[in-house]
Amino acid sequence: MVSTSISIQDPRDPQSRRSFCFDYAYWSHSGFTRDHSGLYGPEEPGGRYADQDRVFQDLGEGILQNALQGYNATLLAYGQTGSGKSYSMMGYGPNKGLVPKLCDRLFQAIRDNQENRQCQVFFSMLEIYNEQVVDLLSRGSRAPCGLRVREEQQRGFYVEGLRTIPCESAPQVEQLMEQGTRTRTTAATHMNANSSRSHMLIILQLKQIFSKESITKQSNINMVDLAGSERQRSSGSEADRLKEGTAINLSLTTLGNVISALADMAVGKKVVHIPYRDSVLTKLLQSALGGNSRTVVIATLSPADICYEESLSTLRYAERAKRIQNRAVVNESPTERLIKELKAENARLLQRLSRMGQEGRRASDESKELRQLLTHNELQIRAIQTLWEQHLQEALKDWEQQYANITQERRMMQMHPYILNINEDAQLSGVVKLFIQEGEWGIGLCDSSPRSIPIRGLGIQERHAVFRNEQRQVTLTPLAGSKVIINGNAVSQTTELQHLDRLILGSNCTYLFIGYPSERGVDDWSRYDYDYFQSELAAAEGIHLGESSAGSSQTDPSLLAVFYDYIKLMPMVAEANQMSQELSKGVEFKLEIKNLTLSDSKGHDLQKDIVVRVTSKGSKQVWMWSKAKFVNRKFLMEETYQQHQAEQSEDNRVEGLSVVTLPRDKDPFWDPVEPLLLGTAHLWLQSLAFRIPLEEQLEVLGSEGTEEAILQAELVPCTSTGLPLGEDDILIDPSEVLGRRMDFQLVLDQCCGVRWIREARNRGVQIGFRLFDCSQPLYTPAVWHNINPLLDHRVHFVSPHASQRLLDYLQSSAVVLELWGLQEGCTNLRSSLEAMRMTAEGIFIIDEEGSPEAAAVDSAELSCSVRALQQDLEELKSVNASLRKENHSLREQLHSTRNGGESGRVRLLRPSCDAEFARALKVFYHSMTSVRAQLQRLRRHRPSEESDLLGLRQFVDEQSRLLRDFSEQLEQSVSTLKQDVAAIVRRKRERSGTWS
Repeated sequence: MVSTSISIQDPRDPQSRRSFCFDYAYWSHSGFTRDHSGLYGPEEPGGRYADQDRVFQDLGEGILQNALQGYNATLLAYGQTGSGKSYSMMGYGPNKGLVPKLCDRLFQAIRDNQENRQCQVFFSMLEIYNEQVVDLLSRGSRAPCGLRVREEQQRGFYVEGLRTIPCESAPQVEQLMEQGTRTRTTAATHMNANSSRSHMLIILQLKQIFSKESITKQSNINMVDLAGSERQRSSGSEADRLKEGTAINLSLTTLGNVISALADMAVGKKVVHIPYRDSVLTKLLQSALGGNSRTVVIATLSPADICYEESLSTLRYAERAKRIQNRAVVNESPTERLIKELKAENARLLQRLSRMGQEGRRASDESKELRQLLTHNELQIRAIQTLWEQHLQEALKDWEQQYANITQERRMMQMHPYILNINEDAQLSGVVKLFIQEGEWGIGLCDSSPRSIPIRGLGIQERHAVFRNEQRQVTLTPLAGSKVIINGNAVSQTTELQHLDRLILGSNCTYLFIGYPSERGVDDWSRYDYDYFQSELAAAEGIHLGESSAGSSQTDPSLLAVFYDYIKLMPMVAEANQMSQELSKGVEFKLEIKNLTLSDSKGHDLQKDIVVRVTSKGSKQVWMWSKAKFVNRKFLMEETYQQHQAEQSEDNRVEGLSVVTLPRDKDPFWDPVEPLLLGTAHLWLQSLAFRIPLEEQLEVLGSEGTEEAILQAELVPCTSTGLPLGEDDILIDPSEVLGRRMDFQLVLDQCCGVRWIREARNRGVQIGFRLFDCSQPLYTPAVWHNINPLLDHRVHFVSPHASQRLLDYLQSSAVVLELWGLQEGCTNLRSSLEAMRMTAEGIFIIDEEGSPEAAAVDSAELSCSVRALQQDLEELKSVNASLRKENHSLREQLHSTRNGGESGRVRLLRPSCDAEFARALKVFYHSMTSVRAQLQRLRRHRPSEESDLLGLRQFVDEQSRLLRDFSEQLEQSVSTLKQDVAAIVRRKRERSGTWS
């Protein structure tokens, strides 16, 4: 950010850089300090850090002046979750945001100008979630389908039944916002919603009555904290049959369409239709977006490179909004003039009635009509004059009641322990306090008992648990069938609570226990935020941030993002499981870390990610959903669940509504079944470079390191007709095969102990693999219903002219054998042979000369080699000449001293030694197979999480034994190879001495 210009660079492409220019640009990610009161400010005077005061001076003052002049004013905050929308609008702690600062300044301006005008301020606060409007200041229970949005010609769109409360001071407004936040927290728990997916609107109606001018100015100040913008995007590149553009995201999507249409209109393009009516949000903001309002849009950005796409989308959104041109007008109405005119008309009517009486005429009909008109005018005058006083009297009663409640709450806090709500949105944490007085208190859905603490949420039972407060000690006892977690661990028995213990009731109702005042001390509970709860849960499941091997505190970056994704998805998975249970779907969700222990063909770790394993308990069908797909489906599950809850409420829980049945193509709990990747095994190819056959039993390891099966596989060097090569064909130097034809076979014999089929016999498996430059994977035929399936699959590969690239690949890589699980209803995986080169005999051609890729690589290799060869050329010529002379003299000596038969034995000496050396290598490779298996056992050998001290000692003893066996096997293999090589060398020297 430089002045009002913003530049953003793609972290994957340094050359891709975009610049934008706006009216204001604020930097707030670094360069700040925090004083003793908690206020943030620039580190040094004139620094670029923008604090809350600076933002208000630039933006808030303009909105305030517009409202005082009689214009409608709107402030919208747009951006992805966590980028600072709520902080900018509401603030946090002593760092007040635009809304509270604007209210302070508004009432200050009213006090400063009391002589010239009479001012009335009305306050409203509402939330839009899933296209439903919730009144956050409502006294009564929330309507199942929310409040209705209606339209009038004069008023435009408005919310029917929305409560508006008159206010006389900024503290009253602040108190109302606290009340609204409390309602929002409770509603979020009831609806299983998240504040980042809802829009919050605060509406201030300012009415100014100027007596001298007989004019009334009325302006509306709309302050909107929009939902997280990332919710309007589709699920990445995935083609999900159920799109994310549902009611939850409809408002943001429509808002984007409206802004685009208005921006096009501003630059002269023809726009046929502006879709204001397509969502509740755009209906209520119609005047703010393209009509009678002066509007400010705040676009918030995250500095993280992983948010590049979101940040660029936000900047483009703001760029379009900048083009919109509104035509605001002062909202004036001659209220005082109307009252005077009504009074004058009443006076004329009274005179007329009196004249009629004096004249003695009894025109009863006319007299009756005049008196009705007089009564109507008087009622109008009284309504105009007393409306404000009536509203104010009603509000004063509310203030008194709320003040009494706050006083009572503060008194209770100093007397009793309580539990405090913790919300994913820090703004909503610490709002709800549930006090635990002396005696026994039940907590759950039931609120009929006088000694009950009612709570709502997914997985909460009618009677969920019991608190006992006796002798200044508080215990919690879970009741049968209820889920209670304390400090990350599930409990089923009575547990004594300590100050700052973390409680999770049901699926995801999170609370912090605050003990008696004598126990509290100076501890700051704010560090126990929502992420702390989830990290504690993850640690209990064995998922925690690991440290580097050097023991430093620096965390592996590849695991950091996965860890935070894991703890973010944990509560969502718990809620999905609870919804599935309550809707009788019979579907179970489980988080897994993809590629946690898997590696590629070079042995390098694969990129880790979070996936959700979805299992149908009845049919045993399994799906693997990506993070984006699960989040999308979770939103749709919430809609289904809320619809079910509404139907139950309307029908008074009629029997038969407990099971929700949807068409399968619309059911978010169901998907068409597909083959699943169960695990992989690595068959190293090094032996092929030496033409040594290899036979191995490979462990197929799942994504998290579990053993899925044992796979018997072979590598067989062979002739062009498929016959195995003999020991005499083994090579000492792999470069001898360069430029020559190379044939080999990959043989997959059998899978043993397939866990996938052991769990359900109606399943099948296939093996998939891709070798060297094969463009498409190859698959074995499907085998069903057998725990130990016989594959008997043999694939013949040939390289017509073996290149250095192929030899390097064989000596450093493995073929990754993928075990795929099949289930009823899914199609088998098929090899795409059209993209493969094959001979007439059905042999697959790899490393083919003349292909563009091979030619490019060979050309690069040759250009590097030519330079080195040219430097050695001259030296080799001279060495070659001297060797020719020496070779000629040796041949003459040998011919003169030995006969032909003895010469024949000398010629056979080298082949004999090569064969012996090849046999020694073969023995070594086979011995290393068992060594490698022992190493894999060592890697998988871990102590049980429930192990006590005795168990750990047994683990250490077993680990020592395995290490000793591994060391002995390795030493024996190497020692045998050394002895064999020494014997071959010794025999060669003896023979050389004999014949020399």
